Parts: sequence; structure tokens; C-alpha cells
Amino acid sequence: MCEAPSPRLSHSGVVVCTRVLLVDDDERIRRALCLALGDEGFAVEEAASGEVALRRLGSEPFDVVLVDLTLPGVDGLEVVRALRSRGDVPIIVVTARTDARDVVAGLEAGADDYVTKPLVGSVLAARIRALLRRRGPGRDTVRVGDLEIRPQEGVVHRAGERVHLTRTEFRLLLELAGAAGRIVTREQLLQRVWGYDYFGDTRLLDVHIRRLRRKVETNPDDPALVLTVRGTGYRIRS
Repeated sequence: MCEAPSPRLSHSGVVVCTRVLLVDDDERIRRALCLALGDEGFAVEEAASGEVALRRLGSEPFDVVLVDLTLPGVDGLEVVRALRSRGDVPIIVVTARTDARDVVAGLEAGADDYVTKPLVGSVLAARIRALLRRRGPGRDTVRVGDLEIRPQEGVVHRAGERVHLTRTEFRLLLELAGAAGRIVTREQLLQRVWGYDYFGDTRLLDVHIRRLRRKVETNPDDPALVLTVRGTGYRIRS
């Protein structure tokens, strides 16, 4: 496993962390890329073979996968095909092969992009970010306090334990977390979560906030995370 990147907290205390699985049998390359991408703020995990990669991807969520084409056992193309058959996780082929046929084979197997070795860490990081932008929002993990929110999967964990939220509760939490400590007015939450304009009665919102607090707060009667801003709305504690 790569050393975790140094946290880059905003004043709000919200951390957005993109999980990357790096699949390469060359330990030197793995270590170099781990350091380079870690410096760019990514959380990088390693797999030295296709078998290990597929096993991990079967049980752990990743935001993007970097795959070397030349792997022992299950080769890179097989890994790409297997991943694409399972879902739409973004895949970048990382290869020393420069023959156009190899590049085409990787893309036709299901990869979204490719880069050739030797690599510049900042360039690879830019390609990852560009790919995630193209694939749309919602792939990052949002961490607030001891909560881990995964927008794509629609799940929340608190101190490692799954928190079972309704769809509405999840959307409320995501809106507040996305504001990064800023106040979100009642009117804004009603419009964004329920889809209608404010007509003066916010009891619906307040009831859902109480339910959300019961699930994410240690003491719902004295909330430390989802805070009320009297007369205005709510915010996540900074």
C-alpha cells in the first residue's frame, strides 16, 4: 500500500479524496507513481498483478484504475475487459508499448484513456482529473468528521460502520457537505432536495434534519455536525 497523501483540509474540514488503484508489476514504478500522485492529493492503492487487482475491485470501491498492459498471469487487457464487463469505473491504460495497435487494443477492450511510459506525475494527475470531469460528478469520497460519503454509491459510513439513510436524508447530507461549512438556507435545501420553491413552511425540512441527526450525530439533541443557523438554515460544522 502507498503511504497516504498528506491531508489537504480546507477551513471547513471537508476532504475530497479520489481513490486510485494502480496495477503494475514493477515495484519501482508503483512507488514512484504513488509518491507523485500522492503529492497531487490522490489516495493511491497498489496491486502487483491482475489477479490481485480484480480481487480488490470485487470488494472495494475505487474512483479510477490505472492498468499496465504487461502483467504476469492475467494481463492488462484481460483486466480491462473484466472491469468493463462489471461496470463503468474509469480506466486508464499505462504502458511502455508505443505501437498503435497496442493502444487501440487497450481502448477497444474498454479503457477510457491511455498514457505511455516514462510518466510525468503531474501530467498523469491532469489526465485523471480530466477523465473524471468527462465521466461526470459524484465519483469522489467526501469526508466530514468521522463520516465518509460516497456519492456514486449513495452510501455513508461513520467510523467504518454503514449508516442507513433514506434517499432524502442522503441528499440533504450531501448538499450540506458540499457547501463545505457554508450556510445552506432552508429555501435552497427545499429547492435542491425536493425540487420546489419555498412557500413559507419548512416543517418538512426540519423533520428530515432531525431524522438525519439521529443517524449521524453522537448526541442528536446536542448536534456537533449538522448545525442550525437560527433564522437562516443549516451548515456542516467547520
